[in-house]
Amino acid sequence: MLTLGKAMGAWGTSGFDAVLKEELAAHADQLPLQQGMASSSSVVDAPVTVLILGVAELEQTVRVKAGIFYRGMVGGCACANDPTPESENTEYCELQLDIDKASAATEVTLLT
Repeated sequence: MLTLGKAMGAWGTSGFDAVLKEELAAHADQLPLQQGMASSSSVVDAPVTVLILGVAELEQTVRVKAGIFYRGMVGGCACANDPTPESENTEYCELQLDIDKASAATEVTLLT
């Protein structure tokens, strides 16, 4: 399970968004990016861009809605005779993160 300890350490400060973005980008391999693809077949190992779309404090959790921009690749492209040598696509998905205030354990739900 994803644990966002640094982000929860920054909860309630002006730096929360920045710390959360950094921590999510560092743990992108634990996000359901493959399931969120629309035009590619596999996720490219490249940096992601995180947008914080909303934050709400609940009784035991902090709920975050985040948009993730990342790169995907269509398998079988970029062959020698392929007229479209660029086989990487920009992908985008939205996630809901429910971060437990006590443990920082995070439940991630794919929204789009």
